[in-house]
Amino acid sequence: MAPSVPDRLSEYAGIAWQLGVDAVALVPGPNFTRALGHSFMSHERPFLLVIPADGAPAALVPNLELASWEQTGFDGAVFDWRDQNGHADAFAALLDHLRLSSLAVEGQVMRVFVHHALVASQPDLRIIDAEAEISGLRMIKTPDEIAALERAIDISERALTRTLETVAPGRTEKQIEQTLIRFLFEEGADGLAFPPIVAAGDNSALPHAHARADYALSPGDALLIDFGARKDGFAADITRTVFLGHASDEARALYETVLQANLAALAVTRASVTAHAIDDAATGVLEASPFADRIRTKTGHGLGRDVHEAPYVMRGNMAALPAGTVYTDEPGLYQVGNFGVRIEDDVLITQDGCQVLTRFPKDLMVIPC
Repeated sequence: MAPSVPDRLSEYAGIAWQLGVDAVALVPGPNFTRALGHSFMSHERPFLLVIPADGAPAALVPNLELASWEQTGFDGAVFDWRDQNGHADAFAALLDHLRLSSLAVEGQVMRVFVHHALVASQPDLRIIDAEAEISGLRMIKTPDEIAALERAIDISERALTRTLETVAPGRTEKQIEQTLIRFLFEEGADGLAFPPIVAAGDNSALPHAHARADYALSPGDALLIDFGARKDGFAADITRTVFLGHASDEARALYETVLQANLAALAVTRASVTAHAIDDAATGVLEASPFADRIRTKTGHGLGRDVHEAPYVMRGNMAALPAGTVYTDEPGLYQVGNFGVRIEDDVLITQDGCQVLTRFPKDLMVIPC
């Protein structure tokens, strides 16, 4: 059974106690959704949930969202406001009700104008960035959350299988992207985890490339597809690189190097391993290869309600990762003007090792043409 709203909010109250501040504030986004069990849009209207270290929570809610807000089961004071009157009075009433001197916020999510509205209502309010502590609550996934991730991954892999069956010389990156998106929704996606990356030939050397409408695939091209479905609030993130018609000796050697780096990360993964150690294992393989000058990125990042969330799998991050953490294992090698290869799995850390949630084959694939 999923935790109740009061149970979820108590975790944020605990962060306020831990940090020695009066309250934690959340705005629409993944933490807001986790806390309430409902998602709301982030737009030009301020929307704020405040959870004190001690006492009842309160919220500032745009009036047009009140009917949806009632569905959350929130039991606390609500201060609503309308576009016609502006939000200044609602902020003043909220802060007068709560009597705060300090507030912890999501530094990567709260927008500047919300921060300014808080300060305009109470100039002496001390606001601190608690992004790491607030988002850190999402790092250990519950069984229900892991199941949602697995559904998103399964949808994604079925869509990828169907998409690759349509790949042929003459098709453009944009056409393949559109086909992939259509298949994701046909297979049951609620939405896209992010705009897919579909990149062929020299475009595959750009880690965050955009699909081109004017580039037609030709034999020998690398085709890198990085994408994911969103299902029940959780996002898949998968990358596979395939080759059209044939793969050169250079391509095969590069692909095998990236694959060994991917496997090296998995080999060291278990509860209490550091993010540094995982990245070091994968990057060490790349550095020892003839292609060391093609390293462009870290090994990966956390995955869940956000596509990129804690932990960040990179050297220097000495955080020990607990069982229940999900991260992406996505080493890659890229030579601008030539081509790139990335192989990405979604990985669940367990007490004694790991479970690779992605099942799509990783052996080098050449699409006949």
